[in-house]
Amino acid sequence: MLGDKLRFRFAKTGTLRLLSHHDLMRSLERMLRRADIPFKSTAGFHPGPRVVFALSLPLGVAGLDEVVEIELTRPCESEDVLKQLQAQAPDGLTFTRCTVVPMKVTAIPRRIVYALDLPPERVAAITASAAELLAQPTVWVDRIKPSPKRLNIRPYFRGLQVANDRLTLDLWVTQTGTARADELIKRFDLADLLDAGVVVERTTVELRDEVTGTDTNDQPPDGPADTLPLDPAIIESLSRRDEEQPATAAWGASPAGPVVE
Repeated sequence: MLGDKLRFRFAKTGTLRLLSHHDLMRSLERMLRRADIPFKSTAGFHPGPRVVFALSLPLGVAGLDEVVEIELTRPCESEDVLKQLQAQAPDGLTFTRCTVVPMKVTAIPRRIVYALDLPPERVAAITASAAELLAQPTVWVDRIKPSPKRLNIRPYFRGLQVANDRLTLDLWVTQTGTARADELIKRFDLADLLDAGVVVERTTVELRDEVTGTDTNDQPPDGPADTLPLDPAIIESLSRRDEEQPATAAWGASPAGPVVE
C-alpha cells in the first residue's frame, strides 16, 4: 500500500537491547540513508528524520513489538520500504510489519506488557505477592524525576500475574504517566535475577488508534494518579544513590560489565 507516513513494528533483542534510545535513533537515521528511503527532515540547525517512537525502551529490556513512525517526502510502497529498511538493520533489530497511517495520526500508547521468567522455586511467592499488590487500594513509589514526589501507581495496574513460570506486568499508559517495570521488579525483590542475566521483555505496546470495540470496564485511568510530597531526607537519599551509581549501571548491566544472553 502506498503512503507518505509509515508505522513500523520492530523487535530489539539480543545484545542490541543494551543500545540506548538515543543511539537507536542515530542508527535508524543511518539505516534510512543507506536504504535511500526519502524521509522528511525536521527544521532547525540540526535537522534529522521526522521519526516518532511510540515509547522509548528502558536500557537492557528486550522489545518484541515496538513502534516507530516515519514521515516520507513522497508516497512509497510500504512493503518495499519494509524490505529496504530490514536489509540495512543490524543483528538484533528486526522490522516485522509496516502499515500506512494518516499524516495527522500519531502512535499514542495505551497499554504495555512486560514479562520476566522466574525460577520454579520462586513462583509461589511471586504469585502471592502479585495478588497482594492487586488487592491493595494504593501502591506508593518514590520518584525524583521529573519532580520529587510520592506517586500512587496502583491505577496503572491492568494485571499482574504468574503463569508458566513467567511474571507478566500488564500496565496502562496514560498522558500523565504509567508504572515502571523496574519499580515493580524491586517490589517483588527480583533484582538478583537481572544481575544473573535474566532478561526483561516488553512483549506488547498497544496503541490507542489500533484498539476497537473495547470493554467500557477495561479502560486506562482517567486523570493523573494521586501524589504526596516527598520527605526531604528521602530526596537527599535517592539523589545520593543516583550520584553514587556507576555510569554503566542499568538493566542488563552489572559491576563486572554488560550482562548479555
